[in-house]
Amino acid sequence: MNSQKHIAIIGAGPGGYVAAIRAAQLGAKVTLIENQALGGVCLNWGCIPSKALLSVVELGEKVKKAGELGLQVEGPVQYDVVQMVKRKNQVVTNLVKGIGMLLKGGGVSHVQGTGALVDDRTIHVSMVDRSDTTVQADAIIIATGSSWPNLPLFPIDGTRIITSKDALELKSIPRRLLIVGGGVEGCEFASLYNGLGSDVSVVEMMPSLLPEEDEELSFLMAREFKKRQIKQYIGTKVETCQLEDSDVSVTLSSGEELKTDVVLVSIGRGFNTQEIGLEHVGITLGERGEILVNDRMETNILGVYAIGDVVGKAMLAHVASAQGKVAVENIIGRSHAINYDVIPAGIFTLPEIGRVGLTEQQARERGIETKIGRFRYSGLGKAQSVGEIMGLFKVIADAESGRLLGAHIIGAHAADLIHEAAMAMETGSTIERLASMIHAHPTLAEGLMEAAEDVDGLAIHQAKKRL
Repeated sequence: MNSQKHIAIIGAGPGGYVAAIRAAQLGAKVTLIENQALGGVCLNWGCIPSKALLSVVELGEKVKKAGELGLQVEGPVQYDVVQMVKRKNQVVTNLVKGIGMLLKGGGVSHVQGTGALVDDRTIHVSMVDRSDTTVQADAIIIATGSSWPNLPLFPIDGTRIITSKDALELKSIPRRLLIVGGGVEGCEFASLYNGLGSDVSVVEMMPSLLPEEDEELSFLMAREFKKRQIKQYIGTKVETCQLEDSDVSVTLSSGEELKTDVVLVSIGRGFNTQEIGLEHVGITLGERGEILVNDRMETNILGVYAIGDVVGKAMLAHVASAQGKVAVENIIGRSHAINYDVIPAGIFTLPEIGRVGLTEQQARERGIETKIGRFRYSGLGKAQSVGEIMGLFKVIADAESGRLLGAHIIGAHAADLIHEAAMAMETGSTIERLASMIHAHPTLAEGLMEAAEDVDGLAIHQAKKRL
């Protein structure tokens, strides 16, 4: 530990602020430079606000099923979007204040301004009060994140053609909503707006919804969307998007023309590498414009590190936080590297998805012979008891060693349940050990145990065809 080391960090998102707190915990002097709200996109315009809104819709879905469970609720479910947004904003405000208190308590110097590298140890800061200052440090961490792309095809106006940032500031529920992009963000907003009562359509150029997910779970999500009457245009591109008097007119590559009230553009993000002085230092960028780093989060310039979305690895808030910790550990003289093979993730659709490790198709593409286990939520006593029977647990194991390679869950609380599988992978567990671990009953987590048992055809609560 070196109490004399000074670390300067540009960007206070989930990568930057976590790096700052960890550096302070380890005795470093820390300067954190940020010109917007603490917490970055995730806290202010992404993960947290979207989940705050989705939680209300999820509750509404439960209320709609209350009668089946024996709970009498009078009248239809009605959403007060003004109150929803007010509560969402309060949640964000409280968390931003919390980060500020953590930084202050740790002795981190928060400089409110825009930072740009002058050289490999100096940052020029244009302060929000229009003054200028300079920060010199022993090491620099770039955590500038990513932003919404500027796509000429979509003339974003913030009202009728919008980004996800605009979609979080609901003033009213659009009667018709067309979402361009059926990835994680697009599917989450499809669940949100469909739950609120919009007539939702999703256009995805790839052959399936959630194209990065396991094919089986993508199929199940598409089936659920169909049940919810969410229209899907798969393997289709948007050719034109034009504002008209009362509609937005969208032409698809199939030749079909769609009319809608609002278009939500949910495709791609750009790396925030412009105007931060990279050219003054000679930092190497990749083909996509991302900052290239090694597994210690080092750039090609000694003493300059980069973390989070700007490095273009797994663009997730918790990955940015992990990268921030790794960068700090290396700066202070310890040797740490990040493990990208075990990154759990949640997709907060209705139903929810949790996943970690390889998909079945990824294992197949790598030439790995696998054994697959599956178990449906409907076979769980807990799922039946609470009325959450739609769902699937799927585990993927190496056929030779039995080592767990991946796990994928769709259903209630999937994003929470996936962490048991992540720990099993982190510790190199075999599928046999996962299957033999005693699970509490009745719980949803039993589904992971049963899926592990199913790898060898031994799941207790799953009917098998007789030979």
